[in-house]
Amino acid sequence: MDEMNAAPDRTPPETPPRRYAVVGCGISGLSAALELHETAGPCLVEVFDAAPEPGGVLGTVSEDGFQVERSADNFITTLPWGVELCRKLGLAGALVTPNPDARRAFVVHRGKLRPLPDGFQMLAPTRWLPLALTPLLSPAGKIRAAAEYFLPPRRDDGDESLADFARRRLGNEVYQRLVEPLVSAVYGADTEKLSLLATLSRFREMEKGYGSLIRAMRARTAERRKTARAAAGSAKTIRESGARYGMFVTLRHGFRQLLDAIVARLPPGTLHLSTRVESAAPWEGKWRLTFAGGGEMLFDGVVLAVPAHAAADLTRRFLPDLSAKLAQIDYTGSAILAAAYRREDVGHPLDGSGCVVPAVEKSPVLAISFSSRKYPHTAPPGMVLLRIFAGGARRPDLVDMDDARLRASLLPEVERLLAIHGPPLKTWLFRWRAAMPQYAVGHLDLLREIRRELALHAGLGLAGNGYFGVGTPHCIHSGQLAAAWVTGQARPDDFAPSPAF
Repeated sequence: MDEMNAAPDRTPPETPPRRYAVVGCGISGLSAALELHETAGPCLVEVFDAAPEPGGVLGTVSEDGFQVERSADNFITTLPWGVELCRKLGLAGALVTPNPDARRAFVVHRGKLRPLPDGFQMLAPTRWLPLALTPLLSPAGKIRAAAEYFLPPRRDDGDESLADFARRRLGNEVYQRLVEPLVSAVYGADTEKLSLLATLSRFREMEKGYGSLIRAMRARTAERRKTARAAAGSAKTIRESGARYGMFVTLRHGFRQLLDAIVARLPPGTLHLSTRVESAAPWEGKWRLTFAGGGEMLFDGVVLAVPAHAAADLTRRFLPDLSAKLAQIDYTGSAILAAAYRREDVGHPLDGSGCVVPAVEKSPVLAISFSSRKYPHTAPPGMVLLRIFAGGARRPDLVDMDDARLRASLLPEVERLLAIHGPPLKTWLFRWRAAMPQYAVGHLDLLREIRRELALHAGLGLAGNGYFGVGTPHCIHSGQLAAAWVTGQARPDDFAPSPAF
């Protein structure tokens, strides 16, 4: 009787945790999954990838005392997201800076390695004297570069190719011999099509703010020196050129250490590898993923952390407008051949971090990294580890060349450049097809169109190197932003380019 008169239970039913999916298990997807797991409140996160192991293009091979990176071998520290993630994962003590004795780069000139002028930073010199003395330029090329100081700046905000900008400011010779090889080594792109505003926009800002790149670089260098003196009294000056290697770090045990640390922070069962997703579609306020071989699952939000062309394929059937815009982002591939030699067989002193090769040299090689010189822990004592880069927009055919022919094309060229007199002890070959996005002129306008499409589809996010930066920190940040986007914590303006340096 008492039970019949008892007040009914008015406790609201427990809300089930929200479910999120991440398609793609590279560094962008893993960063998105970690961000969702740690900031989205009670939720279930599942990551799907057709590959058999996590990491995407990132990863480390450890064999016979060599530590070989499959793609990137370090990341920049002036963008915070890579270092911050390492600190959060307890890896701050594992970060390693480059060998201070290898903080310069070389450029191949008429078949020989020549030092890149001290202080030349991608598109502009910080010091004039090294540029005036370099054998890389003819007297006429040096005079044309010096004239940059007096040229009027472009005042409008329109985009232009990186090649057009470099020639306009510094002349064709500086473009061909210095700018093109440095930029191609980073982006693997056709610099005649590469967007200045989507890659190195800071140089346009220098032009507009100071009227001249030379004037801007001198002013910024003076300001840095003033700041350094104020902070440290006096300090030894280390001359650097090219990529400013003092701004880079790697991990003691390679990028695999970072990937393993992220996976360890995710709940067991989060990763579903060797699992191919075929489509992503809105369905009654949720998102439906369908899988190869049948089956489908529903989620409250989905992050597509795959190349833009793959995201276009996943959305083509149900979101054709978004898919069409994603498909406009072109990609190219690259091949990386790592080779180990005895130090005694290498005639070049390897007194730098590596070299870049201009297109005018007609070489199959884009660049060579002196990996064990830059990071000595990557090879046993008495050994040399080199990483040779080929392909890109310059030679896309090399990516699909069979192994024997590719080695036969690259190794003799490298051995001639570095005076190597013995065969490699071991080689490793990595191919990355359609992995490097090509930010064409107008890329920022295309991003704005993609952002407008995304705003129409709540719960769908995009991450990866196809949108606003190709470096590891950019990819990490893109995953974090995509996680915030699908949970409604990001503003539309957050889907925007980040500075490259």
